Amino acid sequence: MSNAETFHIRTDEAPRLPAPVSTTGLLGWMRKNLFSSVGNTILTLIGILIAYQLIMPFIQFALIDAVWTGDSREACLAPEGGHAGACWAYVIDYFPQFMYGRYPTEEIYRVDIVYALFVLLLVPLAIPTVPYKTLNTILFLFVFPVIAYFLLTGLVIGDTVILPIVETAVWGGLLVTLVIAVTGIVASLPMGILLALGRRSDMPIVRLLSVIFIEFWRGVPLITVLFMSSVMLPLFLEEGVTFDKLLRVLIGVTLFSAAYMAEVVRGGLQAIPKGQYEGAMALGLRFWQMMGLIVLPQALKLVIPGIVNTFIGLFKDTTLVLIIGMFDLLGQIQSSFSDPNWSTPTQGHTGYLFAALVFWVFCFGMSRYSFFMENLLNTGHKR
Repeated sequence: MSNAETFHIRTDEAPRLPAPVSTTGLLGWMRKNLFSSVGNTILTLIGILIAYQLIMPFIQFALIDAVWTGDSREACLAPEGGHAGACWAYVIDYFPQFMYGRYPTEEIYRVDIVYALFVLLLVPLAIPTVPYKTLNTILFLFVFPVIAYFLLTGLVIGDTVILPIVETAVWGGLLVTLVIAVTGIVASLPMGILLALGRRSDMPIVRLLSVIFIEFWRGVPLITVLFMSSVMLPLFLEEGVTFDKLLRVLIGVTLFSAAYMAEVVRGGLQAIPKGQYEGAMALGLRFWQMMGLIVLPQALKLVIPGIVNTFIGLFKDTTLVLIIGMFDLLGQIQSSFSDPNWSTPTQGHTGYLFAALVFWVFCFGMSRYSFFMENLLNTGHKR
């Protein structure tokens, strides 16, 4: 190399160029995950074809050919040579019954207050950054149930009627579904934790009783539990002693769900390394301090998917109360099929579609929230 040659040395940083469009954004994601090879491309095209064949008829029925307004079955009948779509006018007309059942119309505001209080207390409790969690928990777990009970059932002091009594026999729709599901979820978790601790206890009597309880309720179908609580339980009571049917259902569902919850929590307890127990005992912590401060927080964090899965199953199983004559959301929809004013070939499809959408919203919401909590509480368990 001759001395006459000159060199250019850059003294400033070269400009940063954007990544190729084909590797970023939606196009990059599709290229990486859907069309990365010939085989993946073929499978993607087949999947798109299958999805089109399944989704388009649903969209056609639920949206394109749907009827949104009308006051009778004539509005939802298929035009000559046309296709009948979903009869959403029927759902709109029956919407109050789907939400409240046969609850007196003039008292429906009480149910709306309960719904509003439930949301106002649950949302701040579910958001980690909202302060005053202790106060919020006390209000949600102890104050709200009392207020909701008197609002829904009524309040009479002496001869003064503050709120008219509304029998649970006229409750129905989403009201019954939420009462059973929320009560079962809130009550079964602490019972399941106690049963899981009892099953792992060193005290033989406590362990034996816990095992008997768990195995008994896990070995009996929920429909049998509902029949027992509704039909057989009164046979064992003294003459003249009665329990409200809804109360019997709440007790049966809670005990049934607690047995499954106990096994989920026990799995989390067994996943905690023995060193955690030994470290807690070395610090001089008592049993309940060790469990409450060291072991249970870790165990419950590990089994969040199992806990939420049990909650979702319980929420969907509330539809079984129809068998014992209680009209939850699905039961109220089925009872509406007997109305000749809305009797059309698509009435049943529309009603069940509406029920599916409502249940999907609640179950999907619980599922997504569990993912959020898993990511929030993740402290290095991912590999």
